[in-house]
Amino acid sequence: MATSPTRAAIYARVSTFDQEPENQLQELRRYVQARGWRATEYIDKGVSGAKDSRPALDRLVIDARRRTFDTLIVWRLDRLGRNLKHLITLLEEVHAMGVAFVSLHEGIDATTPAGKLQMHILGAIAEFERARIAERVKAGLARAKAKGRRLGRPRLAVGESVLASVRGLSVRRAAGKLGVSAATAHRWLRMRA
Repeated sequence: MATSPTRAAIYARVSTFDQEPENQLQELRRYVQARGWRATEYIDKGVSGAKDSRPALDRLVIDARRRTFDTLIVWRLDRLGRNLKHLITLLEEVHAMGVAFVSLHEGIDATTPAGKLQMHILGAIAEFERARIAERVKAGLARAKAKGRRLGRPRLAVGESVLASVRGLSVRRAAGKLGVSAATAHRWLRMRA
């Protein structure tokens, strides 16, 4: 039984409108042709790689969710994103959708066992970084608490005259009139009762 050729998504990006993505696209097209794949092109022109949301990239992610392609191919990792956190999150997201990833210049080809290993290493680094961030946040909160700081949002003070204006109303209506949540209105009314 013959298998159909892999459906590929080519992503190219240039930061300014006076740049052309053609150098990237020529190499990407040659790679796709050599593999016997079919490709759809997603090109962002004049968009910084530091931005998480880009028109062509957003369409690419939507199409990945719809499973319209099997492999995402980029010229270099920095074309996909300059922010490491966003880049790894995006790669994890497309991987979870069953989409393989290829970066020509870095030699990452997640359609091969070695490339899959590279992706697992990148994922492990991302998980490690998330855990370190969580540790730092917890340590900071513990330090603030030990210094006697109250954590969370500052409590709003409400005057007796304001509460008098909502006496007799339901909690929900009082909350609407005071511009606070029903839980906050309930707490205030209970404290003054």
